[in-house]
Amino acid sequence: MTLRTLLTSSALVAMVPAALAAGEGEGHDTLFTPFTDTVTHLVMIGILIFFAILWRLGVFKTVLGGLDNRAEAIRKELDEVAALRAQAAEALAQAERRQKEADREAEAIIEQAKRDAHAFLEAAKQDLADKITRREAQAEARIARAEAEAANEVRRAAADAATEAARRVMADQAGADQFEAAAREIEKALS
Repeated sequence: MTLRTLLTSSALVAMVPAALAAGEGEGHDTLFTPFTDTVTHLVMIGILIFFAILWRLGVFKTVLGGLDNRAEAIRKELDEVAALRAQAAEALAQAERRQKEADREAEAIIEQAKRDAHAFLEAAKQDLADKITRREAQAEARIARAEAEAANEVRRAAADAATEAARRVMADQAGADQFEAAAREIEKALS
């Protein structure tokens, strides 16, 4: 026995003689008076018989079985709740993983779009520079062609002037003087 039970039992045993001694007088109720009363004994016996009948009929088994069934049902519900909670936690974790993956994909798309935009901008700059270079080359070619045409025009004009001067000189003069006069006319026309 434990120390506490031993002390309680000792205290009760020590109080019994004092309680009995106090109840020796007539009309005094003591702590043990209900246990010495006949009516109390009969009621106690009736209650014990009632509980014996209930036990014999299996009422205690039925009540305890119902309580066990209820406890089992509660346990099953708790297991289902725990399983649902685990599924919800798994679904939440999966949703968070999907969200993170979607965020990474969005960031990758944004980065790719930035790279594409930068590449497009560089290509546009290069294309513009190429167009400017081609336009400059075309302008230079036009200028060179215009200069060549102008030089040809000057040569034609000089040749025409030289031919005309040669005709006039030939018509005006005869002989060796004609050659010198033609050369002078050509020099005048070219300058």
